[in-house]
Amino acid sequence: MSFIADRLASDASHKAERTSGIAVRRLQTRIVDGAEWDRTIAGFDEVCQEQMHAFAATRWPSVKQEPMLFLLDGEVVGGALIMVQSLPLGLARIAVSKWAPMLKDVSRPDADAIHAGMVEAMVAEYAHERGQMLSVLPRASIHPVNREYERLVARGFKRGSELGFPARYIVNLRLSDEEQRKSFNQTWRRQLNKSEKAGLSFEHADPARIADFDTLYAAMTDRKQFADHSAYETVPALMAVDVPALRPELFFVRHEGELVAGALIFKAGDRAVYLYGATNDKALPLRAGYFMHWHVIRWLRDNTRATWYDLGGTDGFQGLHQFKKGMVGEAGVIQPVPPVANYASRPLALLLGTGAFALRDALHAVRRTVDGWRNPKTKATQTRPGRDEAGE
Repeated sequence: MSFIADRLASDASHKAERTSGIAVRRLQTRIVDGAEWDRTIAGFDEVCQEQMHAFAATRWPSVKQEPMLFLLDGEVVGGALIMVQSLPLGLARIAVSKWAPMLKDVSRPDADAIHAGMVEAMVAEYAHERGQMLSVLPRASIHPVNREYERLVARGFKRGSELGFPARYIVNLRLSDEEQRKSFNQTWRRQLNKSEKAGLSFEHADPARIADFDTLYAAMTDRKQFADHSAYETVPALMAVDVPALRPELFFVRHEGELVAGALIFKAGDRAVYLYGATNDKALPLRAGYFMHWHVIRWLRDNTRATWYDLGGTDGFQGLHQFKKGMVGEAGVIQPVPPVANYASRPLALLLGTGAFALRDALHAVRRTVDGWRNPKTKATQTRPGRDEAGE
């Protein structure tokens, strides 16, 4: 970091401390290559697949990836994979970090101060030194208030784009079998009971069997005729990553020897994530989804250090909302992904950056409308939540 950026970081730290009431730890930064980044973050509590270089480089190949580690007295305490995107005509660049910054150890007494320090270092480097708009999206919190997002707002970040259906459905993994089944709502528990009488079997599969999942996934998307806007093209890179902790786990459900359902689960850190699921047309009457998730929950509890299992969102489908809500039950939480938080120290950078996001959001809205015309089944069936609601 340059002398100017360091001085600005110092001034900004004092401002942030006055604004938010949180002490700010002064951190050093180091940008590393993708391989070192993925190896390092594998041991973080807040690691997630979208902060992996192997994921981001495949998903957004034209965007410059800058994996930034944060150090306190020479010790790595956190990190943020920052993507630097050039705007059309070379007018400006924006720095984007999704589900970040990440803490290595969430249990540290000074975790809040370290998080604030990471934000300050990002502001100093990208907003002050480079003159870019910095766009940060924290992950959904398990608490009623998203402290990371509130801290960004207190620091002067502006509210930006937000998801139409922001709720994330998060299961508590640290329960006994009896406690977990009791947590499920009555309907979900009843469907699980029926699935256990349907002659299904569950298996944890070797990564080499990803081709079986690909086949199941392709058949499902063909059957549903949904436009696939997911990041499924990143799966080969994720399954080939040479850091075992970051490699997704593969699970299957069989009926009479036939694969009827499968799931890919990210399991590193304190929060496992449901990445992709696939079923054939026999899965629904067999209630294979209930059977599969029940056994995935038990496997994650017994084989990982994760405390939570993030089922993702619903894309506006009421049936998916009911299924996930029932699984979250009484012991889990349903909390929203916060809006994007944008910061720029130069007015023109903020204007150009927010304009670029507005254009992107408009294009996505058009795409959703076109998808709805082509296939009415893709239209949302949930009521959109209010501006400050969690979607539940």
